[in-house]
Parts: sequence; structure tokens; C-alpha cells
Amino acid sequence: MAFVQQSSPHAHNARPTSKVMLWVILASLPGLLVQTLFFGWGNLINVVWCIAIALASEAAILKLRSKPVAFFLRDNTAAVTGLLLGLSLPQFAPWWVSAVAVISAIVIAKQLYGGLGSNPFNPAMVGYALVLISFPVAMTTNWAEPALLWGKAPGFADTLAAIASGQQTAVDGWTMATPLDEYKHKIANHTAVEVLAHPTFGDGVAKGWEWVNAAFLAGGLLLIGLRIITWHIPVAFLAALAAMSLAFGSNADQYAPLSLHLLAGATMLGAFFIATDPVSAATSHQGKLIYGAGIGILVYLIRSWGNYPDAVAFSVLLMNFAVPFIDYYTPPRTYGHHKARRGLPGGGRS
Repeated sequence: MAFVQQSSPHAHNARPTSKVMLWVILASLPGLLVQTLFFGWGNLINVVWCIAIALASEAAILKLRSKPVAFFLRDNTAAVTGLLLGLSLPQFAPWWVSAVAVISAIVIAKQLYGGLGSNPFNPAMVGYALVLISFPVAMTTNWAEPALLWGKAPGFADTLAAIASGQQTAVDGWTMATPLDEYKHKIANHTAVEVLAHPTFGDGVAKGWEWVNAAFLAGGLLLIGLRIITWHIPVAFLAALAAMSLAFGSNADQYAPLSLHLLAGATMLGAFFIATDPVSAATSHQGKLIYGAGIGILVYLIRSWGNYPDAVAFSVLLMNFAVPFIDYYTPPRTYGHHKARRGLPGGGRS
């Protein structure tokens, strides 16, 4: 009799992985809806396309590995990877850029390590970072101008045609730099008041982006309330990002203000949906706090002094490298003991 082999942990849970991932998908829908309302059909098209490519890629590699395809596809993890990339990629990203990102995430970052439970890095962020480095023009010039869906945003057919054309360059009149990118490159020669007068900032923090982040925050709080994720990573992430901004970026004429760091870019999506990946993140509560804080610190450092206006993907991947070290020094309390064992072997501590 053949048995399906799966990686640890083998914990009994009333909610299987498939239902947990389904809740993640449902919790992300408010963010996707707001993205569609403020930036047009691009993200919705990307999500559908990326999920289709993710499922096809996972099925193909499982077939090559002689694994039961239907069994593993039903866990919904491939769909979540496609969803996260569809939410993260530029609205007018060429179809082949999205395909490269998803295939890299599924085949290289997930399946080549052994599949779910064995990957040391967040698959979606591996795919995103790879295409950002490989195709910088397509990844930095195809962000949609904030325009309400019922206003001057391009229609569904026009958006689909732009994505399907495969052109790397931006579509004139439809695209605009993101708020973090605009602020980062203009603040060196302008005052904060002059920079914030740009249309991408609107009358609030960052036109449309504050509502997108608020929607992902609401979805993230739902996941915490349902105990799909714990509060440790998101809170540590946001607290560290806020602390760095208050400590080093109090002068808005030099660095982006705290409000922009929290409510523009992929901050809330990263804090609640990306950094909390249960496979590649730290495991203990103390470890999650360190892991989340490290991501928040790196996000601020890269946004402020690095070459990229947003930095969630690189920050998550860098902290993925540190997870084995964090887990080694922050083990949970052993059952039946008062304190967890810590310290170097032979160091006289127990």
C-alpha cells in the first residue's frame, strides 16, 4: 500500500492546509477589490493569470516527480503563491514577466526544494525579486496611475490588450511612478511640500494606496482573529518600521514620512500576507518577533538608502536566510520544562 510522504510538522489540526490557504485567499479579496477600484483591472487580470500559471506549473513538476497531482493541488498553496504575485506585480506587467515570476516561484523556490514544508525561502518573493532584478524596466514603469474604475481608468479590454502585448515599456497616460518611488527620487532636489503636490499623492497620504493598505490591514486582522496567523510578525514588522522612521526620518525634506512608509507600497500586504508564510518564517513567538522586526528594519534601510523604492521582497528573503539562526537561539519551551534551553553547546547554560 502506497502512502503519501509529507514534510513535518505532522500536527493534528481541525483546519487542514487547504482551508487555511482558502482563508488567506478570502482575506486578501478586500485588498484586491480596492486595488481594482483605484487602479483598474490590471491586478485582477494578473491574479487570475498568475494563479493559472501556478497551478499548471505545480501540476507539471508534480507529474515529473511522480507525485499525486490532485492531492497536492488541493492544498491551495500554489494558488496562494499565484495570488500574492498577482497582487504584488505592476498592473500593466507583461504577461511573460508574470509567467517567469510564477514559474520561478513554484518550480525553483518550492518544488526543487522538495515541495511544501521544505522550501527555506518565500516562493512568491523569490519570483518577484528575480523578475525585478532581471526586468527592471517592465517592473518599474508599468504601475497604473491612480484613477477610479468608474472614472478615467482604462477598461478591461484595453488593460488586457496592454498586458497581452508583452511590451516592457509603460503605456503613456496610463502609468505613473509609485508614491515611494516618486518621493525617493524627487526629495533630493525638492521640498516635501513640492513633492507631495504630485498627483500620485492626491489629497491624502498616497492616492489610492492608503485605501489598498487599509484593506489588506483589515484582511490581516481577520486572519489574526481566526488564528490563521499570530500577531507577532505583523506587529514587530510595523513597529520596527515605525521606530526606524521616527528615529532616522523625522525630517520630511530628506526622507519619506512615517505615514508614507505605512500606507504606501506593499507594507500591509507584506506584514500580514507575505512575511507570515508559515514555512519560511521563524517558528517560536520570540523568534517571530525578531524575524518581523528584522524585516521592518530592512524595509526602512532599503527604502531610504537602497536602490529600490519598496523593499518587502528583499527584506523577507534576507530574513529567510536568518531563520535557522533565529530558531536555534529561540526554541519554544520544551513540554514539561519551565524554560527553553538556550546558549552555545557546552556553554554551561541549560
